[in-house]
Amino acid sequence: MSRLAVVTGGTRGIGRAISERLADAGYRVAAIYAGNRAAADECAREGSIFCYQWDVADYEACTAGIANIEAAHGPVDIVVNNAGITRDGTMKRMSPEAWKKVIDVNLGGCYNMASAVWKGMLERKFGRIVNIGSINGQAGQYGQVNYAAAKSGIHGFTKALAQEGAAHGITVNAIAPGYIDTDMVAAVPANVLDKIIAGIPVGRLGQASEIARGVHFLVSDNAGFITGSTLSINGGQHMY
Repeated sequence: MSRLAVVTGGTRGIGRAISERLADAGYRVAAIYAGNRAAADECAREGSIFCYQWDVADYEACTAGIANIEAAHGPVDIVVNNAGITRDGTMKRMSPEAWKKVIDVNLGGCYNMASAVWKGMLERKFGRIVNIGSINGQAGQYGQVNYAAAKSGIHGFTKALAQEGAAHGITVNAIAPGYIDTDMVAAVPANVLDKIIAGIPVGRLGQASEIARGVHFLVSDNAGFITGSTLSINGGQHMY
């Protein structure tokens, strides 16, 4: 039976591209979504992409959700922690709620999902975890202290967890996307977006499919000697 991958935030944008790429490559995929049922219905594919709804910031929901997936489809071999939100604002205007929500979803979700699958991966001596960080977790970004802190935390989380899993056949890596042509970036004012693109050496936004190809490589057997690494896919905008 093909390996089973769980992709959080897996029905829209980068997450959907990852889910579809893995399904096309023969993996079975459980795509997790927070609330957009219409997008989940569009993403679902009979026999290859199964959609489940829960909040990755909720530890108990993640534990119960993984248990339900494994009862229906078998052991989870791969987790892609892609779910993320923004609540932008300068420190002067950032509420405690905006800080906490971004940390809980973007960074806490990585812990919650890894915790739910870790024991099984250790027992089976195989696992792949890929965490989606960000260029803004590497370089910082004005008005995103919550988002940058969460994404920077993901990079540290990746390196530490990789050390725990390395001797047990589990690799843990991260991808740090730059500015990708998604709905989130499309919402940026045109004059601001023009300035962003002008700062990208390759002269364009990235495509979600390019992130998905990176994930596909990192979860494959070909990447078995790569762990604790962050793959920056940003068109040369930040060389880290």
